[in-house]
Amino acid sequence: MFDLSNQVALITGGNGGVGLAFGRGLVKSGAKVAIWGRNADKNARAVNELSALGGDVEAFVCDVTQEDQIATAFEATLERFGKVDACFANAGGGGYRGFSHKAGRETWLDTIDLNLMSVVQTWAPVTDHLVQRGEGGRLIVTSSVAALMGTGGAAGYSTTKAAVLGLVQALAVELGRSGIRVNAILPGFIETEMSLTTSQAFQDAARRRSAIGRIGTLEDMEGVAVFLASEHSDFMTGQGLVMDGGHTIFPM
Repeated sequence: MFDLSNQVALITGGNGGVGLAFGRGLVKSGAKVAIWGRNADKNARAVNELSALGGDVEAFVCDVTQEDQIATAFEATLERFGKVDACFANAGGGGYRGFSHKAGRETWLDTIDLNLMSVVQTWAPVTDHLVQRGEGGRLIVTSSVAALMGTGGAAGYSTTKAAVLGLVQALAVELGRSGIRVNAILPGFIETEMSLTTSQAFQDAARRRSAIGRIGTLEDMEGVAVFLASEHSDFMTGQGLVMDGGHTIFPM
């Protein structure tokens, strides 16, 4: 039902964590995958893993906070695969941790560059490509449940993850008549190398707050990527899919 064998998906930050999980799901459904990541060694390991699943995969070194690197990587991606059908703007990070009033202007701007402008800059050439092809396409961004909930000590992260939801809605309206669907994925606590560096107390609290009694796994992220890259999400745009095991609706 979810055959993506004629599709090419681009994943920024696709060399680990949630981005690599997206790649696993897409490859299993037949998609070709381009990975953008800053670390060449991690890129190579991701390519090896996805290739072992039978995927046609290539990685490109790219820092998505740098427009010139985006332009170079996108040109190389098109040269390698000929097209892009779906772009997962997944690269980002936590940014400054601490009291927000202690963070100066440059600290805030760094987080905005990392989590918001990187998406805007990545999607710009992809959108041009999709509009020129005239066959529609998919733009997907990794937001977070932090966009919906207060996260003390991470105001920059919450702010930028909420900002991309506004971007998704605006672009869904702008690009809908061009056949381009724009949506967001909002993960909750997912077991990744980075999240598992948090304290055991934090992990236990996340588990207690889950309506289904567990925290998320990377395998939980595979299917949603396939759905949003496929024609079965054609009637869905401007939306945010919350993938949190019920964390945001579970009463304390």
